[in-house]
Amino acid sequence: MEINDLTPAELRVWQAFPRGEAVDFRTAEDDSAPDGADWGPQRTVRAAVLRALLLDGPVESGEVAALKVAGARIAGVLDVRYATIDSVARLSHCHFEEVPDLSGAQLKYLNLTGSRLPGLAGARMRVDGGLRLTSCRFRGRVRLGGAQIAGALCLEGAEIIVPEGTEAPVLQLHQVTVGEDLCASRLRTHGEIRLDGATVSGSLRLENAELRRPGGLVLHAEALEVGANVLCRRLGAHGRIDLRGARIPGLLDLLYSRLSNPGGTALHASSCVIGEVWLRKGPPMEGMLNLRRSQIDHLNLAPEMLSDQVRILDLTYVSLTPHVPPEHRLPMLERDGDTFDPHGYEQLTASYRRTGDDHAARLVQLAKQRRHRTTLPWYGRLWGHVQDATVGYGFRPMRALGWLLSLLAIGSVAFALDAPPPLKADEAPHFNPVFYTLDLLLPVISFGQEPAFAPEGGQQALAYVLVLTGWILATTVIAGVTRTVSRQ
Repeated sequence: MEINDLTPAELRVWQAFPRGEAVDFRTAEDDSAPDGADWGPQRTVRAAVLRALLLDGPVESGEVAALKVAGARIAGVLDVRYATIDSVARLSHCHFEEVPDLSGAQLKYLNLTGSRLPGLAGARMRVDGGLRLTSCRFRGRVRLGGAQIAGALCLEGAEIIVPEGTEAPVLQLHQVTVGEDLCASRLRTHGEIRLDGATVSGSLRLENAELRRPGGLVLHAEALEVGANVLCRRLGAHGRIDLRGARIPGLLDLLYSRLSNPGGTALHASSCVIGEVWLRKGPPMEGMLNLRRSQIDHLNLAPEMLSDQVRILDLTYVSLTPHVPPEHRLPMLERDGDTFDPHGYEQLTASYRRTGDDHAARLVQLAKQRRHRTTLPWYGRLWGHVQDATVGYGFRPMRALGWLLSLLAIGSVAFALDAPPPLKADEAPHFNPVFYTLDLLLPVISFGQEPAFAPEGGQQALAYVLVLTGWILATTVIAGVTRTVSRQ
């Protein structure tokens, strides 16, 4: 490009490039890129001029060439597809008329902070440093699928809004590789973010972000791999978040978050491996929570945040906080459809035992037996009700003593008022109504009373009831003891 063809604004940029000097066209503190459509020729730079500088711009010995422009209106398409650019590019607070195309390009560093763009095409691009899109305003799709960024990818405060009816993802980051953090705090999007298969060596930051796609997939991050944490504190997500198969060795922070997808799944995080999950202090989740087959070291989950539908089949966790009574945790297990999952009850029992709360652990096991009873045929349910009423499936053994004492009192009074006749008057021992009743109630043990007397009529019916009840009590106690020993 001939220097005589440049406008005064372009000449400023051209002359500053060899020395890496910054050219700032802004005239006031409140000068903003969205107003760039009205900027005149005094601050308009053709994209072709920028392209010529990036590909083969002038150099000076002893200086580091760099493109540093602020507050310019970029006319035309900045097309550097598959180019190798050795200089730093910083086009901050600029207004782009057309979508820049960086597909397959290799750059050292790119900074578009505060700029307004109709979109960005950068699939499979490589950046040796960082890619900074902080506070950018996009009015079209941002396509960075397969990009390799050695430094950080910064999207803090960015906004991506596409025309109504756009079905394709508005932010494409699938299969992207980020060498440091992916920073997207305060990000605003209207549409799907595609992050499946991405690898982030540092942390993924989405604090205070607002992601909207009501009724659809708002964040698709299947098989995401993060080296540290996923920080989503105070995230507002209106749509489905899909984290299936994600690997997060650190923390998934969802404190104060608002997750909403009524009638669908709000958070799908099945088959994940996560160090810690914090889901507390926010409003109740609107939509299903799916944690099936995931492995979580520490689950910090507030019961009041859960929706009416929870899927936790084969979920494994080591510890569970906050420590609340089992009455607050059990509904979580009962909301997992109509499937009886003993594993969920065992996990909850183990978490209470690790904190030394054996009473809560027993209550969970009792709830497990009651839930299992609903899956049995009628005769199994009947026997279950008997075990529950008598000894609480072995988890309330004092009930058996209560039943025994009550029946002993009834039998003793009844037989004391009307003693049964002896079988052999000359050989029968002195009748004792208490020990006679104990002989009827306690199988195997004999005090010599029961075989020496022959009750008749109503006494005989009462004796049969006591014998039958004694065997039922003995059987349920033995079953409960066996269950307790097997757990130990």
